[in-house]
Amino acid sequence: MIIDHSREKLIEAVVFFARNVRKLGKVKLFKLLYFLDFQHFRDTGRSITGLDYFAWKMGPVPVALYSELDGPEPDWSGKVQFKTIPVANGQMLSVSALKEFDASHFSRRELRLLEALATEFRDADAEDMIEATHLENSPWHAIWVEQGNRQAQIPYEYAVRKQEVEAVMQAANDYADTVRVLSE
Repeated sequence: MIIDHSREKLIEAVVFFARNVRKLGKVKLFKLLYFLDFQHFRDTGRSITGLDYFAWKMGPVPVALYSELDGPEPDWSGKVQFKTIPVANGQMLSVSALKEFDASHFSRRELRLLEALATEFRDADAEDMIEATHLENSPWHAIWVEQGNRQAQIPYEYAVRKQEVEAVMQAANDYADTVRVLSE
């Protein structure tokens, strides 16, 4: 039996980003999670959080999480606070950590990626994050601009260069086989 800790990883990744970046709102959070999942997939053939992302005008959006933020599940309680705060041009959802980060479900590779993203985007604002996800040759760009598929799901395979897809998917399958053998 394979034990999937993607929900725990999602919550802890949000805790991590809330503790390690400034100005964490909904837009910045969604883009950080997108980079986390797509960069990890590019390297391993697996996402970290298990979220699916969709191409919206302002960039990739994990629609399930977007919907959940209106009424977060009980497993967020005591870990993360989602609070609407006033800003110059209206309101924004502010994300803050209520506990220390728990790294127990993450691999060293995943932790390095969390650190790298937090360092790279520590002071970025929402506009910077949107710009970073709209770059040419990005998975979002392929769906939104090149294909014109508004609000379509962004396949994780788009994170991998076409000539490397087969090798990355083989590595992911090998990993799953190893986990399956070890858990038997």
